[in-house]
Amino acid sequence: MAKITLSIIKADIGSIGGHIKPSQKLIQTVKNFIKEKGKGLIIDHYIGHTGDDIAILTTHKKGVLNKKIHKLCWDAFLAGTKVAKAQGLYGAGQDLLVEAFSENVKGMGPQVAEMEIEERESEPFLMFVADKTEPGAYNLPLYLAFTDPMYCAGLILSPKIKKGFKFVIMDVASTEADKIIELVTPEETYDVACLLRDTGRFVVESIWSRATGEQVVAASTTRLHNIAGKYVGKDDPVMLARAQHGFPATGEIISPYTLGHFVSGFMRGSHIGPLMPVKKNSSISFFDGPPVVNCLAFSMKNGKLTEPADVFDHPYWDFIRMKVAQKAEEIRKQGFSGPSMLPMTELEYTGVTETLKKLEKRFVIRK
Repeated sequence: MAKITLSIIKADIGSIGGHIKPSQKLIQTVKNFIKEKGKGLIIDHYIGHTGDDIAILTTHKKGVLNKKIHKLCWDAFLAGTKVAKAQGLYGAGQDLLVEAFSENVKGMGPQVAEMEIEERESEPFLMFVADKTEPGAYNLPLYLAFTDPMYCAGLILSPKIKKGFKFVIMDVASTEADKIIELVTPEETYDVACLLRDTGRFVVESIWSRATGEQVVAASTTRLHNIAGKYVGKDDPVMLARAQHGFPATGEIISPYTLGHFVSGFMRGSHIGPLMPVKKNSSISFFDGPPVVNCLAFSMKNGKLTEPADVFDHPYWDFIRMKVAQKAEEIRKQGFSGPSMLPMTELEYTGVTETLKKLEKRFVIRK
């Protein structure tokens, strides 16, 4: 059976009234472009938005990092940017950080998550799209869903899952080349935890089944300030996760999102806030946030997709959203003080450094 590639490519190319949501005309432009120009190139696709970001999911047989697939999405974003500029949308083309397309969009601004798989008889998978946060936002949910039986009962109940997983973790502080480490669980679970606690530097790139050797997870790792050298918007990561049949179940993969764990992002990408699981095509609001994540479940056969099932569109998650809102309210009461704002290692890409440089000249040594 021919292998199928799942690709998510996502970008912020313009939003109504600030960082709220893309216009319908902008979204439709991207949809029309992919539908027309993708003929004969892709098998199927889905396009939606989370906050002010537009995500393009495609299925095809071209493999990962394929130039034609990436250029299709890049050109779709360029077409959308023209509409965004014509409508006067805020941040038109914001995530398209380079002018000329090269081999693929990695390092050009958009977030990318891809995996090439051999389809199972039934192929359920999840598409995660987050906004107003960083790639490390997935670290804790992935750790809990793939190493902790308190969240993943399959680690006790399934012989295949019990054999553990291989984590490929990237040091995103390395800008010269991809710097990765491979760690296996359960033997190196504590080492995985040691790295993943630093969400600004160490990010899960992929997870692989030790029982079958198959890839289970692919996540984006792009840090925009590493490309631009300044703050140009938060990274807003995407992720693909296969579920069931020897992998954690859908309910196990999403169970950690009940925590509303604190992540980097929020207003100007410079604060700490709880990650809120939201319904598809949700907008951004309070304090340019809170940080949000959307999850859509698909089934696939021969690369053809079903309609998405909105995983977080259930009364239970309304309860979680209320709790997350309370957490956001509490930390926002602290304003700019202490841990409610990011450490200087992250704020060095903002105007804070300019202020500190000016003030440093006015300090004197008291005699």
